[in-house]
Amino acid sequence: MLQFLKYVLATMVGIFVFFVVSLMILAGIGSALSSDEKISIDEKSILKLDLNVPIQEVGVENPFADLGGPFGNNENVLGLKDIIEALKTAQKDANIKGVQLQTEGPQAGWATLEEIRNQLIEFKKSGKFVTTYGETYSEKGYYLASVADKIYLNPAGGMEWNGLSVEYSFLKGTFDKLDIKPIIFRVGEFKSAIEMFSRSDMSEASKKQSLELITAINNNFLDNIAASRKIPVEHLKGLADSLAIDNPEAALKNKLVTHLGYWDQYEAQLRKDLGIDSKKKISTYGVEKYLKSGAVKTEGDYNKRVAVLIAEGEINSGQGGDNTIGSEKFITELKKIRENDKIKSVVIRINSPGGSALASDVMWREIKLTSAVKPVIASMSDVAASGGYYMAMACDTIVAQPNTITGSIGIFGLIFNVKDFMNNKLGITFDGVGTNPHADWPTATRDMTQFEKDMIQKSVNEGYATFTKKAAEGRNMPVEKLRNLAQGRVWSGIEAKENGLVDVLGSLDDAVALAAKAAKMKAGDYRVRYYPEKKKPLDELMSKLMGDKEDQILTEKLGDMATYAKIFKRLTNMGGVQARIPYELKIQ
Repeated sequence: MLQFLKYVLATMVGIFVFFVVSLMILAGIGSALSSDEKISIDEKSILKLDLNVPIQEVGVENPFADLGGPFGNNENVLGLKDIIEALKTAQKDANIKGVQLQTEGPQAGWATLEEIRNQLIEFKKSGKFVTTYGETYSEKGYYLASVADKIYLNPAGGMEWNGLSVEYSFLKGTFDKLDIKPIIFRVGEFKSAIEMFSRSDMSEASKKQSLELITAINNNFLDNIAASRKIPVEHLKGLADSLAIDNPEAALKNKLVTHLGYWDQYEAQLRKDLGIDSKKKISTYGVEKYLKSGAVKTEGDYNKRVAVLIAEGEINSGQGGDNTIGSEKFITELKKIRENDKIKSVVIRINSPGGSALASDVMWREIKLTSAVKPVIASMSDVAASGGYYMAMACDTIVAQPNTITGSIGIFGLIFNVKDFMNNKLGITFDGVGTNPHADWPTATRDMTQFEKDMIQKSVNEGYATFTKKAAEGRNMPVEKLRNLAQGRVWSGIEAKENGLVDVLGSLDDAVALAAKAAKMKAGDYRVRYYPEKKKPLDELMSKLMGDKEDQILTEKLGDMATYAKIFKRLTNMGGVQARIPYELKIQ
C-alpha cells in the first residue's frame, strides 16, 4: 500500500510539474510573439487591409492563431479603432504608397463598414491609391471595394448584387411539438423580439419596420456606391432587380469592377503602381504589424484627454464577459473615468442590441452622474437599440451612422411553461408546498393564474413607462410623442435623426471632436484614451485557455445548427424583463 501511495504521489507531482512547465513555455512563446520589437517600414510599401475576418470595436490578437491545435480556432479579431488609426497614419507616411484591400466577405455590421469606407475615401485625398482583388464579392465586401481606384475580380469568380434582405427564425412549431408554452409579456406594437416564440411568420408590424429599415440602409448603400463609381442609382437598382450581374463580364460591362484578372495579373499591376521591378517582392504590412512599427505618434496634452468607453455586446448584470456588457464592470470603468481629472470629456461607444432592462437602467444612472460632471457623447456603431439606446439617451448628444440600427424602445418579459414537456415527454412531475399562495411565483413548472400573469405584465408596463419617460426627458420631447416613436420599433440612423432620436450623423471621430469641443479643447491639444484597456496577447491567450469553450464547441459540433443552440442558451440565461431587439437581425 505504501508503495502504491508513493507512485500515486509521484504521478500527481509529475502532472503538476508538467502543467507549470507548460504554462511557462506558453508564456515564453507568448512573450516572444508579443514582443515590442520595432518594425521598420520599407520604401514603396503597401498597407494591407485583410477585412475578411471578424471586426469589433477593439481588436483581439491571438499569437497562436497560425499554430493550429487547441489554439488555432481562436482567430484574430481586427479592431475598428486599429483599422482607422492605421489608415490615418498611412495617409501621412511617405513610405506607404497605397492600400491593398481584401474584402470579399467582411464580418462586420453596416455602420462599421461605413466608418472604414469613409476613412478609405479620406485616405485617397492624399493622392495615394486604393486597390482591391477578390475571387468573389458579397454586397458588404463590394461596399468597401467600391471606393478603390482599381477593382479586380477573378474571371471565374462572381459578385452578389441582388438587394438586401432580412430573415428571421421562428421556433413556435418546435415548442408546440415539445409541449413547451412560451408566456409572453410585452409593450409596443413593434416589439417583435418575442414573435419567434409566438408565431410561425412575421407580423405585419414586423414586416413594415423591417422593410423600412433595410430600405433605408439599402438607399444609403446605393447612393454611396453611385457616387464612387459614377453610376446612376436607378441603374444600380435595375441591375439588382434583373439579376443582371450574373457573371464577371457583366460586372465589368456595368462598371462595377475595373479589371478581370487573376492574382498574378493583379500583383503585376501593383508593381507598376508602386514603380518597382517585376521580380521584386511587394512589401506589405497588415494593420497589427504596421501599428507596431512606431509610425503612430502620440499627440496632444497628456493632462487633457477624451475617454472613449467601449460598450459592446449584449447587456447583463454583473461583470459580463469578452462579448457582453456587464453593468458592474461598466460602472467601475465609468466611475474611474469620472473621477480622473485628466479626462475632460467622455464618449460612450455603443454597439449593443440590448439585454437586461435592470442592467440598462443601472448604467443609465451612472452615465447621468458622469454627464453632471463632464460632457458625455454617445457614439452609435452597428447597433444601439433597446438597452443600447437606453444607455445613449443618458448622454448629452447622440451621434449615429446613417446605417446604424437603433431605437427599439420597448420592454418584454418571457417565461417558458415546461410542465407538459416534463410530464408528457420525460415523465417528470412536480409537487411542493409553500407558506403563501404565490410563494413559487414566477414558475415554469405549473400553469400560472391570470392574477400572476397580470402582475408580470404590470412590471413590464412599469418598465416601459420608465424607459419612455427617461427617453423623453433625454430627447427634450413630450412623452406622448416619444411613445409614438417607440412601440419597440427599430430605425436606421437616418430615420432616427429625422424623428429626433439622434442628434448628429457621423463617425466615432465626429463624436470625439464633439466631446472635445464641449470641454473647450481644440484639435491637437488633447489625447484620446480607450477604456477598458486592450488586453495584451498573452493575457488574451490565458483568458481563452481559462474561459468558457462552450460556444466554440457548439460551432464545431453543430455547424449551421449552432446558431439555434446559442439562441436557446441565451434564452435560458435571461433574467427579469428584457430591453432588446429581434434575435439574429442579420441584413444580407
